[in-house]
Amino acid sequence: MEKEELIKRCIKYDRIAQNELFRRYKNTLFFTSLKYCRNEADAEDNLHDAFITIFQKIKTFKNKGSFEGWMKRITIYKAIDKYKTEKPITVEIKNDTLEDNFEVDADTDLPLEMLLKIIQELPDQYRLVFNLYQMDGYSHKEVSQMLSISENTSKSNFHRAKLILREKITNAAITVGPKIRTHGK
Repeated sequence: MEKEELIKRCIKYDRIAQNELFRRYKNTLFFTSLKYCRNEADAEDNLHDAFITIFQKIKTFKNKGSFEGWMKRITIYKAIDKYKTEKPITVEIKNDTLEDNFEVDADTDLPLEMLLKIIQELPDQYRLVFNLYQMDGYSHKEVSQMLSISENTSKSNFHRAKLILREKITNAAITVGPKIRTHGK
């Protein structure tokens, strides 16, 4: 079934089409959920909630842009909404201290699952900012609007996330193999 036909049938609440849509996109959207949630159970809950919203709002998709991107945004916003109600961690630091860089070599021996687990262990606000900015390419201005925080808070939370990740990845790399490069202060 073509994507356009699948969408049309989902708009009509066709259960077969909804099952097909779920089957096609569950893995991609589950990985998106994993990036934003604390653990697999939270990611599964988020995936479920995201698909409910996708099925409820599919008629609003206007075939402008990527359908998969539209579903990913819903998935991300569902995760953000859950953590928005919790007290955010905010640490203000001066912009001039945010200049350090953090890179992980593409040929690192750390498995993707380990890197994902390290990211999931970040405090909620740090994890959300890190994923939105670093992994999904939103600007700090966009992140600040999405999370209802200031732009400087977004920058400082990103900086703190990098510091935590640098330490955890470096420690994990010592066990697995030293192929991590860190630069900065």
